[in-house]
Formats: sequence, C-alpha cells, structure tokens
Amino acid sequence: MIDEALGDPRLRQTLKRRHMTMIALGGVIGAGLFVGSRVVIQSAGPAASIYFLLTGLLVVLVIRMLGELATALPAAGSFYEYSRLALGDLAGFVTGWMYWYFWVGVVAFEAIAGADLIRFWLPQFPQWLLALALLLIMTGTNLRSVRMYGEFEFWFASIKVGAIVVFLVLGTLYVVGLWFGQGPHFANLTAHGGFAPHGLLPIFTGAVAATGFYFGAEIVTIAAAESAEPAAAIARATTSVITRVLVFYIGSIVLVVAIVPWDSPAIKTPYVSALAAIGVPAAANIMNAVILTAVLSALNSGLYVSSRMLLALTRHGDAPKLLARVNRHGTPVRAILAGTVVGFAAVLMSYLSPDAVFPFLVNSNGTVALFVYLLIALSELRLRRRLERESPERIVLRMWLFPWLTCLAIAAMVGILAAMAFIPDQRVPVAAGLASLAISVVLFWARRLRFPGRTGPEAGQSPR
Repeated sequence: MIDEALGDPRLRQTLKRRHMTMIALGGVIGAGLFVGSRVVIQSAGPAASIYFLLTGLLVVLVIRMLGELATALPAAGSFYEYSRLALGDLAGFVTGWMYWYFWVGVVAFEAIAGADLIRFWLPQFPQWLLALALLLIMTGTNLRSVRMYGEFEFWFASIKVGAIVVFLVLGTLYVVGLWFGQGPHFANLTAHGGFAPHGLLPIFTGAVAATGFYFGAEIVTIAAAESAEPAAAIARATTSVITRVLVFYIGSIVLVVAIVPWDSPAIKTPYVSALAAIGVPAAANIMNAVILTAVLSALNSGLYVSSRMLLALTRHGDAPKLLARVNRHGTPVRAILAGTVVGFAAVLMSYLSPDAVFPFLVNSNGTVALFVYLLIALSELRLRRRLERESPERIVLRMWLFPWLTCLAIAAMVGILAAMAFIPDQRVPVAAGLASLAISVVLFWARRLRFPGRTGPEAGQSPR
C-alpha cells in the first residue's frame, strides 16, 4: 500500500526554491492577522498573545506531522492521499472535498474583502463588480501556468513579510523608547483590567478562529508536487513554521497591545492604529495596501490549491473526470474555472441570501479547517507506524516524540470541537461544520451507490 504511486505526471515541476519558500511564508500570514486579530484582542485583551501561542503550537504539531508524511511520500493531493492510504476511501473523500470547500469559501470571502479595500480609494464602484474583477484577474494568473502562480505568490508574500518585519522593527523601537523618545509602553500589557481582563475562558473559546488564521501553512505540501525538489522544499518549510508563528503572530500581537490599549476604540483597526500611534504618515493607506496584498495572495492561493485538490480527487473517481483535463502547460484549466465559478456564486449569495446561505459558508469554515487538521493527525498516526514497518528509510523528517505529541494534538482538537458545543457563540459554527461533514459523507455513499467499486487512478484521469 505504501508503494502506491502518488505522483501526477500531468503536472509540471516548475516551481523554484524561492517560490516554495515564499509560498510557505505567505501561507501563514493572511488577512486574518491584519484584520481578524482585532476580534481576538477585544475578547481576550493582552492575553490574546497566549491565545495565538497555544493555537500556534497546535498548528506547528500538525504541520510537522504533515511534513513527515510529505517528505516520505511526496504526493499530488498531499493529505487527501494520506487520508485514503491511512483511513480508507471515505476519509480521503471527506478530506479532499472539505478542503476544496474551505478554499472555495476563502475565494469568495477574499474577493468581497478585496473589493471593500479597493472601495477605500474608489468608492464609486459597486462591490460585486470589483469582486468579479479580482476573481477574473487571479483566475487569469492561475490559468497561465503554475510558474505564474508562483511568481505572483512570491511577490505578494514578499510584501506581506516585508510589512510585518518593518512593523516589528518600528514597534519594538517605539515600545522600548528608541523611536523619537517614546515609550516604554509595556504597562499597557497589564493595565486596563490586567493581562487577561476577561479571565481565562476567552483564551480557549477562540481557538477555532485562531486556527483559521494559521490555515494555509499546509499549502506548501500541495505545491511541492509541482516543485523540482519536493522533499527538500517541504523539509525547509515545515521546520521554519515555529519561527514564523512566534515572530510574526505572537510578536506583532504583543506589540499592538503594548502600543494601543486593548480596550481603546482604535483597536478596531489594530495595525493601522499602532502605526498611527508610532507616527507613520498615511498609516491607513499603507495598511490598506498591505491588507489588499494579503487578500490577493489568499485569493491567488485559494484558486491554486482548490484546483489541485480537485485534480487529485479525479485520480480516484472522487470528482468528475471531465475536471481532470490539463493543458500543454500542465495547468488544470477546468478545475481552476470550477473554483472561480463556485467562488463567484458564493459572492452572489452574499447579496441574494445574506441571512442564510452565505452565513453558513462563513460559520462552517473554521470548523472545517479543524476537521481537516484532525484527519491529517489521524493519518500520520497510522502511516508513521506503517512506514516504520515497511520503509523506515523514507522517514527523513520525524515527528517529535511520536506518538505522544501526535496523540496530544488529536486530543486537543477533539477537545476544542467538544468545547464548542457548550460555548454559545461557537454553537452555530460547530453545527455548520458538522452539517458540512455530514453532506460530505452522504455524497460519498451516493457516489458509491452510483458507481460501485469505482476507485484507482484510472477512474478519474483523462487524457490531456
């Protein structure tokens, strides 16, 4: 079973080392850090840094597990294939489709967010038109070739990383008193009600939202199938996740609440307010441009990764084989267009069904992300043992303290999902996530009844 062919000869290995490095970096730094962090800060106060630390450590463990599998078994479709190998066809089907569903939702959310950001400068244009324009631009980028996706993501990620680094430097200088005589401001970490003004409960209740901020770190393991050196790229990316989590997320959140009191009305725009307090001119315009870059990066990655997951699903008949066709550049055109069409349909739902369909998409995404990470951990637990029996030489990058940390991560994720059912604000997201899971299971059995025994690469592939 371990020796099953996991590659996809239809894809082109044209992504370079610099592309893979910035895809990994950009995958962690999303618009959620710049915008969504305000929700975390308002609910937990300065203790939001602990909130991100705990969730970040959990994500680090999952990515380490995935890195172990991806270096031992480089696969087009990554954890979709690992779920099939470890847990069976149903787990693979659910993992692949829920992951596709997550990213198609991201495409819609980011198109809407990007349109709103552009309206900051061009308010005369309607939101739906700007969202459509962004979708078409990013679709065109992905249709050209995987190399074009890599180039765009390289520059988008470079801007995001550069912005965070500049903020960390300026913020640190300001807080320690080396920026025009200001500071120190560490008193803000314990003033205004204390370090955890609302107690410990908010630190744990927001774990799902924080997990969603980190979601995207796993993209590099999918992109590795189109890299010239997949194992090396994955090893570098997964081992550097720890530094990115500690420095980019926790470091910047600590600086924000040190510069701007957590209970200040200005915290509604955390990074803009922090830059304004430091004295950076045109802070709102600068951060609007940076956040727009983060949004475009997420939109670009959403179209890319959803199309590759859909292509992987066709290998075993889990998706219609007509979506398997690729052009001469190795680009799955139909799979990309499917993501664009469904993404824009979700944008339309934000207008046509603002109180039903679109809120369901928004509420279910965080829980869906947690389900996918849970399936990755369960797959690693089983495949690691199988690899040790059959091909121990393939295990180059090892999960720390296996199986104890793997089991701890699984228990933590199950605990988060269970706790959500008892937290009023989280009951709707967990219900929406469970509904998405149930729909995936029903679709799997409907497919089985319609095509009994249909599995294997021959079921889903089609010629170019």
